[in-house]
Amino acid sequence: MTTVASRAELERLLEDDVPYGDLTTEALGIGGAIGVMQFAARSPMVLALAEDAAAIIALAGCEVELFAASGATLEQGAPILDAHGPAAGLLRSWKVAQTLIEIWSGVASETRAIVNAARTVAPQIAVACTRKNVPGTKRLAVAAVKAGGAVMHRLGLSETVLVFPEHRAFLGELPLFQAVERLRQAAPEKKLVIEVKTADAALAAAVAGFDVIQAEKFSPAEVAALVKRMASMAYARERPVIAAAGGVNAANAAAYAAAGADVLVTSAPYLAKPRDVQVRIAVADERGA
Repeated sequence: MTTVASRAELERLLEDDVPYGDLTTEALGIGGAIGVMQFAARSPMVLALAEDAAAIIALAGCEVELFAASGATLEQGAPILDAHGPAAGLLRSWKVAQTLIEIWSGVASETRAIVNAARTVAPQIAVACTRKNVPGTKRLAVAAVKAGGAVMHRLGLSETVLVFPEHRAFLGELPLFQAVERLRQAAPEKKLVIEVKTADAALAAAVAGFDVIQAEKFSPAEVAALVKRMASMAYARERPVIAAAGGVNAANAAAYAAAGADVLVTSAPYLAKPRDVQVRIAVADERGA
């Protein structure tokens, strides 16, 4: 079973919730009783971070059987995992493991909804999620996005070149083609991406030699018009990739795909409602274990 987070990271999650022991369990004197814990989908979901949740329960001293892998589509009532062990371990790991699955399955489920909506129209279109996840959660966010069937737009500022208007504010009157020359000299192996807010700016960026035009907050109709204008142009290199960004979600993904965008860039999954995980905990003998 491969986890996304390291053992140390998972231990920190447990420590954050139970820094000095479980006062209630200790005060009741029930920690040594052997019990069972079951996780199941309370509603349909795309599962994410199940392996990490299982590892957290195991770190708390329990045996775990995982029934579904991250990326699986679960129907209501579908089992996720069973755990067996001391009540102290079950109760210590319960909420951390449950919440981990709930939050990131929400992200994965919303990602899958966007991907499915777009691919009903354009089966090969890519959906890319931005880096606008909660700071400190990138490793988990990336895993949830991948479980939902999308890719990452950018993992961070270190590995991609994306010129925003905020960058250009510091370039003065430097022509775009000179900015492209500067970027290709400094980062010769990288694709050059630029965010634009108008069709005219997109065309100017294409002429200057950018590889990807990120159309920020264009409507589907505006993207369609841009695609048409781009198709009529002659290029020294391949036509730039057109990425629709800003406000892309499950409700409009099909429209953007139909408009001819090559990539849909979205942050919507990170705002998704968590998916509920039903948890049942009982004394082992009550189930005949």
